[in-house]
Amino acid sequence: MNHSSSKAGAPRDPDVPPYQVVLAETDWGSLETPFGNGECLPEVLARLLEPDPRVQVTALSELTELVGHQNTIYEATAPVAMYVAGILTHPAAMTLRPYRSVPLRATLLNWLASTAYDASEDFVDRVGQYFPGFLAPGTPKAAFRDLRPMLYTAVAPFLRDSHEDVREAAGLAALILAEHPALARHRDHLAVHARRILDTSSHDPDRRVAWKALQAWGHEVTDIEPCQEAPWDGGPHSDGRGDLEPPF
Repeated sequence: MNHSSSKAGAPRDPDVPPYQVVLAETDWGSLETPFGNGECLPEVLARLLEPDPRVQVTALSELTELVGHQNTIYEATAPVAMYVAGILTHPAAMTLRPYRSVPLRATLLNWLASTAYDASEDFVDRVGQYFPGFLAPGTPKAAFRDLRPMLYTAVAPFLRDSHEDVREAAGLAALILAEHPALARHRDHLAVHARRILDTSSHDPDRRVAWKALQAWGHEVTDIEPCQEAPWDGGPHSDGRGDLEPPF
């Protein structure tokens, strides 16, 4: 089922393949990671569906290093992102995080947002001047950027989730993914979520993403205090395994 549009005749965003298909049909051993090839990735991905939330969060933290080391998009990043997007509806995504009453789904969405930011226009503007050609057709970052409409389809249903953390994480991911030209028709709707993040989030990088989206899409932002940032400031929130420790 496609959730991105309910109007007859409206453009249809592509669906993410079932996570089982991504896992089985990807030649993981042929894909580049910062530490060699991706032959270890199926085992790590499978642990995201374990019933123990500590195992799940540890696996997601490992993926951050294996396919996103130093904010870099590798050949293995795209299929891993498709797998993560594909399990958002899995019952295992409702496991509550250690020490918090927050579903793992929020963490998965934050991971997608953080990964998508590493291929965003903002990141490209910062890095492109130092590494010209890294967005050339066929490069890992260009391939990942092409997936944004597909990832958006998986994220969009959770913009209306009953859990506040899930809604905010979905909104953040959707704002970043909607930079893709094919998703421009969703931006007016997403402006509501951008303003909600600005009103409720205490995480400055998330607020900057929301503010910049509104500004880029032609919405009035003079009533909002500009979000300042350092030249190499961090991207949006991705809480990884931090909640494995008690909140002292």
